[in-house]
Amino acid sequence: MYKKLNPILHSELRLAIISFLVSHGKSDFNELKQITNATSGNISVQLKKLEKEKYISITKGFLNNYQHTTIEITKKGLNAFEEYVDSIKEYLKK
Repeated sequence: MYKKLNPILHSELRLAIISFLVSHGKSDFNELKQITNATSGNISVQLKKLEKEKYISITKGFLNNYQHTTIEITKKGLNAFEEYVDSIKEYLKK
């Protein structure tokens, strides 16, 4: 029987964000916007959904007198990603 895929991570943009954070640990808003080619509004919405699930932590501050947002994957986010990947592997085996 197939495992249900995590609906939070099954979104293309959220999966791209989490995948990038898995390999890089943390990033900032502008870098995520650039690598995903998404709009600021769409990135903001998806980050809020990931933060609500506690898959990421968001820190807002300033860097050289400009607003700067740092996004970091949490342990819960890493575990959710690993479970998601394991579920996909099960789909491929059957």
